[in-house]
Amino acid sequence: MYAIVDVETTGGKYNEEGITEVAIYKFDGHEIVDQFASLVNPEKEIQPFVVKLTGINNAMLKRAPKFYEVARRIIEITEGVTLVAHNADFDHRMLRLEFDRLGFDYMRPTLCTVELAQSLLPEQKSFNLGKLSKALGIPITDRHRATGDALATVKLFKLLLQKDVDKKIISQSLKYFKPLKIEPNLKVILDSIPNTTGVFYIYNSSREIIYIGKSKNVKKKVTQLFTGSNKKSKEIQKQVTDVTFEKTGNELISILKEFIEVRKHEPFLNGKIKRTNFSHGLYVQVDEQDHPTLQVKSAVKNPNYILSFSSSKSGTTFLEKQEEENKSPQTIIAEVKEKYSILGKSKIIVDRGREASERSVILIEEGKVIGYAFVSLRIQMTNTSMLKSLLTPIDGNKQVTHIISSYLRHKRVHQVIDL
Repeated sequence: MYAIVDVETTGGKYNEEGITEVAIYKFDGHEIVDQFASLVNPEKEIQPFVVKLTGINNAMLKRAPKFYEVARRIIEITEGVTLVAHNADFDHRMLRLEFDRLGFDYMRPTLCTVELAQSLLPEQKSFNLGKLSKALGIPITDRHRATGDALATVKLFKLLLQKDVDKKIISQSLKYFKPLKIEPNLKVILDSIPNTTGVFYIYNSSREIIYIGKSKNVKKKVTQLFTGSNKKSKEIQKQVTDVTFEKTGNELISILKEFIEVRKHEPFLNGKIKRTNFSHGLYVQVDEQDHPTLQVKSAVKNPNYILSFSSSKSGTTFLEKQEEENKSPQTIIAEVKEKYSILGKSKIIVDRGREASERSVILIEEGKVIGYAFVSLRIQMTNTSMLKSLLTPIDGNKQVTHIISSYLRHKRVHQVIDL
């Protein structure tokens, strides 16, 4: 019995992606006997190039079930079967990654139709699913959507089963995955780390910080580093003797703290530090009739932008999205200044704290980030002089300002208080 699978994802950094759509067809070698398909809310932004490729955008997924809500059904339909996919390593990795975030070990034997086609159909010029389907006369609709690609893979796999007359190639192509093992010394370290949002510090035997990271779940992130097979993970596993952490309660404080701490300590496994974390800005220009126009361009020499972006593509995508909603330049400028930009503004950003009874606050005065604190009483955040005595200072440079503006553009916070 087989489960033909296709998943669509948010894109992004390796092992930080999220599933946005999943389709599974249980196949007995002759016909489909069960099926499941659903959009999935990944609880994170979809990369712009993925939106263009799949047509799946963030708005479509707001009311979609989160992965934990479909996890039981995925387990049921794939229990005791072989997972089949076009580039099976990717689909299997994404399912394992999502289940790992839930604390569940998900492993299935896999077959890859790319590898099978290369063995059984060596005359083909391309093994891309779209091109291969076209060459073989396999109908494919909704390309780059989970249901369309999975159904095409069902038809392709059925053809490959017929081609494998000796029943050897498919049996020899099966891959089995062993549970990831954690060395005893690393397990001892992991046992002391909680499932909490925060920043963590990895030390070697000389008590040098060799890596600093952040996560919405520190324990799971450190577990990934302790079980990973990439160069950085292997080096951490070899050198680590201790891990400490600091709770932040929310993602924004952890992003800021990681940014500051990496530049302060310069751990060698964090790699070369970028001089700046943004390169482009949104600029307002006025034409001959005094009508404002908007343009995204390099911010290296011109600091008079109203909003900063990590790249030209990020800025262009933002501007295109606003224009697609038929917003005038005046409306876009007003919304940017009101919702996202903190340039020249005095604000208090309020979000979750480290405990249920606590809030985090970030104080901004005239566009300069002063610091952050954790408070339990309303008066501690509304009384500015009292708040300042509680603050942990932040060097409020332009890069920190960019981090906060970018976060406000993509994520929600509990409250923003204008001063």
